This record gives sequence, structure tokens and C-alpha cells, in this order.
Amino acid sequence: MVLKTAAKVAQRTAQRTVGHTQSGGYTRVLRHLGATGLFLLAILDSSPLPTFGGPDILTAILAARHGEPWYYYALMATSGSVIGAYITFRMARGAGAAYLHKKFGEKRVAGLLHFFDRWGTGALVVTTAVPFPFPTSAFFAAAGVVGYPVRTFLVVVMISRAARYCTIAAIASHYGRHFIRVLRHPNQYLGWLLLVLAIVVMVTAATILLTRKLETANGKAVPSS
Repeated sequence: MVLKTAAKVAQRTAQRTVGHTQSGGYTRVLRHLGATGLFLLAILDSSPLPTFGGPDILTAILAARHGEPWYYYALMATSGSVIGAYITFRMARGAGAAYLHKKFGEKRVAGLLHFFDRWGTGALVVTTAVPFPFPTSAFFAAAGVVGYPVRTFLVVVMISRAARYCTIAAIASHYGRHFIRVLRHPNQYLGWLLLVLAIVVMVTAATILLTRKLETANGKAVPSS
């Protein structure tokens, strides 16, 4: 009940944010939300409703302002994201594949379930830690549908999100307005962004392959009865 209430509050906050955005500018609205808004927005970001990278941008903006230590904002974003992920996970587990079909479309679901079934924890780690254009909530829902262990799910999401938001907050706190300028005007820093993207792709591939090998090794290590 508490989780559903939090999700509804986050949704109302996002709706107000979108309304103000049309007249005032996205980053300006996000800045006024503060740490509480960051927490609620992070809950929403882990649901099927799009936030267009809202928690990442807001974490960077708040950390760059130095109102609180950067790790405070990383903690708020991580906490909200884990709660939102758990809500999506539980709803998908209760509704089954019908939830995925309704929220993400039938064409995507088959490939999504196949990808998650093949790469398992590696897919969950990478999609949670690295920003992708495809909504991460789809993988949270897929984990619920395929019966992924709840405790493992929460640990993986918490660690991956913490790594993501701590990185963003720490960089924004150190570089301040320079980092915010990159977020607002990415075209001016295209070369650096492409380099970062290439590094992310390599790390992503290495993480998936390593996780897959570890899972295979652990499976072989279990003695047959």
C-alpha cells in the first residue's frame, strides 16, 4: 500500500513537472524539485512512464549546486529508483507476461524476454547502471515475469543504481557548471561524448560476457545429485 501511494505521488509530481516544462524549461523545473522531487522522480523513472533522463539530470544539477554533499543526492536517487524498480517487479510478477505486453508492446516482449533469459544478471546490471534509450523498467518487469529471485534483484538494482548516481553526482560536484553545460549543450562536446560512449559500450560488453561466464561456471560447479 505504501509503495503504491509513493508511486502515485511520483506520477503526480511528474505530471506537474511536464506541465511546467512546456512554459519554463526542463532543467529549470527539475532544479526547483530539490531532493524530495529527485526521490519521487527516481521512483517514476523505474516505472513504464518516461522521464527522459530526469533523475540523471536532476542529480547532476543538485550536486553541482553544492546545497548538500553529492552523496546525499546519489542516495536519494538510488533509494527512489530501488523502490520504483521493486514496484514494477512486483506488478509484473503478479500480472505475468500480460503486463509486459500491455506496457511495452507485443513486438518488443519476445525479444526482451529472450535477451533477459540469455544474459540474466548481466543484462540487469548493464541496463540499470548505464543509461539506454530503451526504458530500464522493461527489464525490471521482465525479471518479475521470469521469476528472478527478489533478494538478488534488489541487491543488483541497488548496487548498479548507486554506481550510476554516485558517478554522476561526484562528477557534477567536482566540475560544477561545466558538467551541466555538457548536459544542456551536448552538440558542443560531441567528440568527448562519442569517446565516453565507446568506453561505455566496451565496458558493457565486457560486463555482460564476464557475468555470463561466472553464471556458467557456477552452474557447472553445482554437483549433480
